[in-house]
Amino acid sequence: MKNYLLIFALSLIIGNALAQSPASQGVSAISAKLLFIDYGMPNNVDNLDITNGLEIGYTRHFSRFVGLTVPLKVGVANISGVQDNVNIVSLDALLRLQYFKEQARLVPYVFGGAGYVSERFESGNLQIPVGLGLDIRVGRNSYVNLQGEYRLSQEDFRKNMQLGLGFVYRLGKNDADRDGVSDALDKCPNIPGVAALGGCPDADGDGIADADDKCPDQAGSKMTNGCPDTDGDGLADKDDDCPEVAGSMNGCPDTDGDGLADNIDQCPEEKGVVALSGCPDDDNDGVANRNDDCPTEAGPAANKGCPITDRDGDGIDDVDDACPDQAGSATTKGCPDRDNDGVADASDRCPDDFGKFDGCPDTDGDGLVDPDDTCPRLAGPIDNKGCPEVKKEDQALLITAMRSVKFETGKTTLRSESYIILDQVVDIMNRYAGYSIAIAGHTDDVGNDKINLDLSEGRAKACYDYLISKGIDAVRMTYKGYGETQPVASNKSTKGRSLNRRVEFNLYVK
Repeated sequence: MKNYLLIFALSLIIGNALAQSPASQGVSAISAKLLFIDYGMPNNVDNLDITNGLEIGYTRHFSRFVGLTVPLKVGVANISGVQDNVNIVSLDALLRLQYFKEQARLVPYVFGGAGYVSERFESGNLQIPVGLGLDIRVGRNSYVNLQGEYRLSQEDFRKNMQLGLGFVYRLGKNDADRDGVSDALDKCPNIPGVAALGGCPDADGDGIADADDKCPDQAGSKMTNGCPDTDGDGLADKDDDCPEVAGSMNGCPDTDGDGLADNIDQCPEEKGVVALSGCPDDDNDGVANRNDDCPTEAGPAANKGCPITDRDGDGIDDVDDACPDQAGSATTKGCPDRDNDGVADASDRCPDDFGKFDGCPDTDGDGLVDPDDTCPRLAGPIDNKGCPEVKKEDQALLITAMRSVKFETGKTTLRSESYIILDQVVDIMNRYAGYSIAIAGHTDDVGNDKINLDLSEGRAKACYDYLISKGIDAVRMTYKGYGETQPVASNKSTKGRSLNRRVEFNLYVK
């Protein structure tokens, strides 16, 4: 009996504490169920009939997810080892975890706790019930309940299973958004709000419900529909072109009184003409004084408000003359064109040479104008800077020259048989006037590195000097020695060393 009283007292204490909690926003519910009780299967005992019982219960919901249930049950138990059915009475305290959503048809939950079961009011045992259930909405506050639980016991053959079918009724007012205003009176039943506004929210706290507040995140006045009015001119800042300065023209002042608000008046302190953005026009020529080069003499806007003149005397009025101080032609809008190609000198890349391409000629007709063409009188591809490509036979001759130019052993003196091939190089240079040539000397690795480097450069210069002597401009040529640093064959063989001793001739376009 003491255990029974303990469970009862514990349930009351827990329920009262949670009910008094400042965070509690819950409602209560009462329930009644028909029970089906089975002491056979949980205890592995066959041939025990399922008995029945009744349950009444009270549930306190503290939130959408947590509640406390105290069920009182009476019934009959068929217990193994006891000849007759036993009358039982039990009282539990159960923690209930649920998923409750307003207007939801189904509310599933699980529970667990402790309880005391009295048998014939003579003896009893502690039991631990766990289970799950489902509330099915059939009315505004009414639910059909299905529940199953498994009950552990400290006594032999006292474990049991119970299935319940019953009815649940939720007490108290409905307040879906839990803002303290019942749904029946709540103008915003699904959004927490304040009672003074019929349960509707007021995010900025200005006393105007968000739904009616044109600026729900900024405090304002009723006059401006809840929006701030910094300058107090009766126009909300969001609609006020001058929110920090009071005014009557879209919220802006008109200091000079010309009918144009200061924020769009380009001359806010001088009374002017609306058509000229509020600026004065003393000569009434349609050009504001500040843009008028002749504010006291009327003239067209194209002539900056001045009377039309022809300062350079080329027959083109200054207003239409792109170069009013330099005589020119109508073709070039009054600007000079020395070569008469229709392109004004200022825009003409070749002002002294008649041309159709930005004022420049393309003498060789290769699509590249002469200033950009390295070979302006010889047609060639654009990607080769307008110069003709070197023919294969000429390239082959330069390669032959690399092997054919000979020197005295260990010296920079050309042998006479080298003149023939060098004269052929001269011929190539004359035929490819737009090209330059790089002369590179190389040696094998026999001897001192420094001596080889000097020898290679001396031999390259000997070829350079010979070409100059034949009339080739030094500006078109360079020479350099590389010594033994760039072999083309192995220096371990006589043939390889012979190949490495060479002078290379490389044509290129600058």
